[in-house]
Parts: sequence; C-alpha cells; structure tokens
Amino acid sequence: MNPKAHQPDSLPAPGPSALAQSEALVAQIRAELDTAGGWLPFDRYMERALYAPGLGYYSGGARKFGLRGDDGSDFVTAPELSPLFAATLARPVAEALQASGTRDVMEFGAGTGKLAAGVLNALDGLGAEFDSYSIVDLSGELRERQRETIEAAAPTLAAKVRWLDALPERFEGVVIGNEVLDAMPVRLFAFNGGAWLERGVVWRNGAFAFDDRPVSAAADLALLSEIETAGEAYVTETHEAASAFTRTICTMLARGAAFFIDYGFPRHEYYHAQRAQGTLMCHYRHRAHGDPFLYPGLQDITAHVEFTGIAEAGVETGADLLGFTSQARFLLNAGITDVLSEIDPADTARYLPAANAVQKLLSEAEMGELFKVIAFSRGLDDTLQAFSSGDRSHTL
Repeated sequence: MNPKAHQPDSLPAPGPSALAQSEALVAQIRAELDTAGGWLPFDRYMERALYAPGLGYYSGGARKFGLRGDDGSDFVTAPELSPLFAATLARPVAEALQASGTRDVMEFGAGTGKLAAGVLNALDGLGAEFDSYSIVDLSGELRERQRETIEAAAPTLAAKVRWLDALPERFEGVVIGNEVLDAMPVRLFAFNGGAWLERGVVWRNGAFAFDDRPVSAAADLALLSEIETAGEAYVTETHEAASAFTRTICTMLARGAAFFIDYGFPRHEYYHAQRAQGTLMCHYRHRAHGDPFLYPGLQDITAHVEFTGIAEAGVETGADLLGFTSQARFLLNAGITDVLSEIDPADTARYLPAANAVQKLLSEAEMGELFKVIAFSRGLDDTLQAFSSGDRSHTL
C-alpha cells in the first residue's frame, strides 16, 4: 500500500500501530478483489472499510468521537456537543413509552455512551418507568467506553443497561438511532453525459481507485432515470443497506416507536440536478474530505440520508410514519428551551456554554436544518409533542 497516493499534505499521518491495522485491512480487501475478478462495487468496499471484524473503522479500536482532532477523534455528534440533546430527546422517548404501554429502550450505535447516560438520567428525572436499556454496537472498544461512561454518569441506572450481540425477533419499546443511517454502506453511480455507470473499486498503481461499469439492472436504471442530470456529468448514491436496516427495525418493532436522527434530504432534494457531486464524505481528525481510500479502517465514510427511501422502507413493513421534521423543530417541540432554562443564567460558567451548544443544535447554519428526525410507530394512537408542529412528512 502506498499511503502517499491518497494522503493530502494537510492531514496528519497515523501512528505505526494504526497504520499496520489499515495495511492489514487493505490486504484483506485486495484478497477479496482478486477473488471477485478485480472489481468490487463501492458498497462492498465501504462495508469492509467500516465494519470488517477487528479492522474496520467501527469494529476496530480507533477513537472516533471527540471535540478536537488532537485528542485522536474524527468528528463530534450532538450528544458529545451538549448533554441537553439527550435530556431533550428523553422527553419524546418517555412520551412514546407511556403512549405505547411499553417499558424498554434500545439504542443503535451508542458512540461513547453519553447519549445513553443522558437519556437514562433524564428518563429517571421525568419519572418514566422503564425496565431495560439495550445497546447494539459492533465495536468492542466502544462498548467498553460506553460501559465506563454510563457507570460514571448514571451509576444507579447502569444495572438496567445491556449489550446485544443479535437483534430480538420482536421488540416492544422505543428504538433510538442517532447518526446510524449515514454510516450504512452506499452504492455509487456516475452519469457520464450519455449513460449511467456503477462506480466500483479496483487496485491500480499500488492503491485503490474508482472504476466504472455499465448499469444493467432494471431496478437501478428505473431509479436513476428519474434523476434530472441536465445531460451533464453527475455522481450520486443509492441506499439499499439503510433501507434494509429500516425494514429490519420496523419489522422487529411490535409496539412502540423508533426515532432516527441524521443529516440528509427527501428524495426530490437529494437527487437534485445541482447536487452533481453526490454526498459521499470522509472524516479524519475533524477534517472532512472526499477520498474514501485514505487509510482504510482509520477514517469515517458517510453519505447523507435519502429520507424518502427510509420512509418507504418503514411503511412497507406496516409501521406508521410517526413524523418527519428538522432537528431544530423536533428539539424545540420537545422542550429544549425548557431544559436550558433549568440552568441559572446567572451561573455564566455553565449557562453560556450550554446556550452556545443549543444554538449549534438549532441553527440553520449548523445542525438545526441539515439534520432531520424521522420516526415510525406501532400501537400509538396519536402523534407526539415533538412532531406537533413543523411536521414535513408531506415532503417525502
């Protein structure tokens, strides 16, 4: 592997042990490439880069979540930004538990455990009755961090937390997935001005590289033909893995609600003619760039979520679409300003950082508009307060 083939000068190089991990993953993917005849669809490469056992970005041991690149992390999420996010999210979770008559919570991709600890404490403070808080996470390193975080921040509730290696066939309760859908593998397609091609991965000149092949599957062509490219070059993604995950969760959900929070757009905005470069993005040491072949296994690879497909996948299972709105509207409806008001403004050392973090969560220029919340339910007669105004389900 030649890391200089992909490393921008502005990005720091990993240490020897991390680089050895990446090189081991490269060897595995190259072996799979050879078995497959020298070409892999991009979603398979992305799956291996993120989830290969022990070596992938999410299944390996590298630190991922944090506030700064110099702490070894790559990006920050809302629960890391402010504890008020978890405290506010706990309100619709508690409301859904009560409305559905269920007593269990399940979180996917729990990160450092800060969201879990915050929701646990907030549910307890709200007087919500619940029996268990299950976490599904592939990373052994993150599981250990989650356990430590929860035991330190919610010691009296830690006994209710368990980690699952497999999903139950049936679940009654509330499901939470914060920035989970964007980490699902995507397929890449490119329009060259005359025809659609599927973008895959080859090994060329000592490094991974893109390689395009003609699209032949009728289902792929049907979707791609609806995209307005104006006859120009165009690159985009499709989200079969995220849709399949949504179907699995909504099929498992026998009663209760499922909340997914992520960045993205409805289909008509996602496949807009002006979004000609797609949304694939990589995160390494808090710097965003577009090269998915940089240090495989050591950087995050994501794509924005196409929420219309997610909505269709959930509804296909018979679940109800509970709501779809911006993160800002969801948090405001759920009472984040009330949560903030519990901090004394005179205590400027606490209040000002909290208020600044809330501004980032709500601002259109930060996370408030790009991030959306979509929810599904079974057995709930009415909507929740968090979707009481500003619901955009009609835009899907």
